[in-house]
Amino acid sequence: MKKLQSTTAILSFIMVVNALSYGIIIPLLYPYAEKFGITPVGLTLLVTCFSIAQFFATPILGRLSDRFGRKPILILCLLGTSISLGVFALAQSLTMIFIARIIDGITGGNISVAQAIISDSAKGEDRTKSFGMLGAAFGFGFLFGPAIGGILGRYGMTLPFWFAAALALIAVVVSALFLPETLKPALRDVQTQKHEPLFKFRSLWQALFQPYTGIVLTISLISITALNAFFIGFQTYTNDVLNLTPLQIGAFFSAFGLVGILMQVFAIGPVLKKFKSKKTILRFSLFASMVGMMLAFLSNSAWMFFGSTMVFAILGAFRDPIISALLSERTKAEDQGGIMGINQAYMSLGQIFGPLAAGVVIGLSVHYVFLVAAGFLLLSVIATKWLSVHDKPLDL
Repeated sequence: MKKLQSTTAILSFIMVVNALSYGIIIPLLYPYAEKFGITPVGLTLLVTCFSIAQFFATPILGRLSDRFGRKPILILCLLGTSISLGVFALAQSLTMIFIARIIDGITGGNISVAQAIISDSAKGEDRTKSFGMLGAAFGFGFLFGPAIGGILGRYGMTLPFWFAAALALIAVVVSALFLPETLKPALRDVQTQKHEPLFKFRSLWQALFQPYTGIVLTISLISITALNAFFIGFQTYTNDVLNLTPLQIGAFFSAFGLVGILMQVFAIGPVLKKFKSKKTILRFSLFASMVGMMLAFLSNSAWMFFGSTMVFAILGAFRDPIISALLSERTKAEDQGGIMGINQAYMSLGQIFGPLAAGVVIGLSVHYVFLVAAGFLLLSVIATKWLSVHDKPLDL
C-alpha cells in the first residue's frame, strides 16, 4: 500500500506539472500566434492539429510502454512537451507554431502512460481511487495554469512558454530519479514475442467493437465530446450573454474546476464503498451531468447558470476515473498501456467533435450548445445499458 501511495504521489506531481505547462499557454495561445497572422479559423486548426496528432500517437505510445516499460515512455512524453514549448517560444513563423503543437500532440501520452502505471500497481477500489487522484492532480494544475500564464505574460510574451518548458524538465528529472518501473519483465516479454506492429488501426476498431470494452470506449468518446462542447458554450455564454468580466469568468471557471478536484480526491472513495457497482456510479454521474446541461440550457441568470455548472462539476467528477477503471479491469495485464492509449485517442476525437458540434448550433443560440451537450450525455446514459455484458479480457 505504501508503495502504491508513493507511486501515486509522484504521478500526481507529474500530472500537476503537466497540466500547469499546458494551462499556462492557454491565455496566450491566440495573442502569441496572432502576431504571425493567425485568424480565428487558423486557431481552430492549431488546436485541432494537436488532437489529430495525439489521436494517432497515443496508441503507439501506449503500446511502446507495454513493450519497453512505462518509465522511459513517460520521460519521452515529458521531454516532448518541453521541446514543443521551447519551439513555440523560439517560433519565427506560423509554421513553427504548428510544428510545436504537432510535436506536443505526438508526445502527448503522459496521462495514458500514467494510468497504465496505476493499472500495474493497484486493483479494485484502490485503482479507481488512484485514477481519481490523477484526475484531481491534472485538474489542480489546469486550474492555476492560466492564471500563472497571464501573470508571467506581463513580463514578456515568451516567458510563460520557457517557464512551462522548465516545469516539464523538472518532471523529467523527478520521473528519472524517483518513479519506479511498474511493468514486470515477464509482461514485456509477452509483448516482444508477439512481433506485432506498434500501431494497428485494427486495434482501434477491435477495441471499439468488443461487447464490453467497446461500450466503455463509446461512452468515453461521447461524454468527452459533450464536455468539450460545453467548454465552448461556457466561454461564449459567460462573455457574450452574462457580460462577466475576465476576473469573474476566471473565478467562475476556478470554482468549477476546484469542485471537481475536491470530489475526485475526497468523495470517490466513500462512493465506491457505498455503491459497489461501478456501472451504477457511472450511469448516475452521466445522468446528473445531463441534468446539469439541461439546467444550463434553461438558465436565464448568472446564479442559475452557476448552479447548473456546479451540478455538472460535482456529480460528473466520477466519470473519468470510473471509465479508466472499467477499461483496465477488462484488459490483459500486458496490454494496459495499449488500452489507455486507445482511450486517450478516442478522447482526442472528442476534443475535435465537441467544438465542431458546438459550432454548428452556436449561431442560432448559445443555449443550444448546452442542449447538444445534454443530448450527447443522454446517449452515453443509454449506452450504459449494455455494460452488463461480460466478455473475456481484451487482447490487443
